[in-house]
Amino acid sequence: ILMLELKDKLLAKEELDAGRSVQFALMPETMPRVAGWDIWLYSQPAREVGGDMVDCITVNANRYALALGDVAGKGLGAALFMARLQAVLRALAPDYEKPARLIEKINIIFHRDRMPNSFASLFYLELQPDSDMVKYVNAGHLPPIVLRQKIFKELEKGQPALGLMDHTKYTERSLRMKKGEILLVYSDGLSEAKTEQNEFFGERRVRDILGLYAHSSAQDIGRHLLLAAKQFINDSALSDDLSLLIVKKL
Repeated sequence: ILMLELKDKLLAKEELDAGRSVQFALMPETMPRVAGWDIWLYSQPAREVGGDMVDCITVNANRYALALGDVAGKGLGAALFMARLQAVLRALAPDYEKPARLIEKINIIFHRDRMPNSFASLFYLELQPDSDMVKYVNAGHLPPIVLRQKIFKELEKGQPALGLMDHTKYTERSLRMKKGEILLVYSDGLSEAKTEQNEFFGERRVRDILGLYAHSSAQDIGRHLLLAAKQFINDSALSDDLSLLIVKKL
């Protein structure tokens, strides 16, 4: 019996190691550099492998895509679901000029092949070098925060998450950004980071930190958010994967 238990543990470890390897292979190797924009991406799993995704795709020389996704659940199953979503997104993005049509196609694929209770939220955006316009689609994700002239604004609530319903029609929206304005996309692992007394970090603290360091680079803003959340939970373990996508207009 002890030998069987040891064998099961070794197999489980091998599966986790394989899942972790897949995730690391799909992570962006460097931060994207797009003229006129300051961009920073970050993702930290709550367990050995996670169900969050951040990605940057060079669609062509004049078109860049950024994405942050959050799969329902945690662990290896969620990680493999997200790895597949990321692979499909990278493969199909160059074939679709309209972001909404791209997300609709991905939704059809994941609804067709979905496992029980498997779905994912996704915030997908596109921008161009030296432009001031962001085009985006929100499939079930938390409304991102925009900071402009010391005023916070939430973008629209997302449409259905990927995989929930067949042939969902998604809407492409646009956001014009001026110099110094910031777009923050985050997973609920940030706002729902909690203390041992079950107090949540919350959106108010997210906004406070964002406003306090708005003059800083996208990377520094992100690092201050992470540090504040870590100090808030007093180095307790994360209860959920934590991911950030920060875009600042230069």
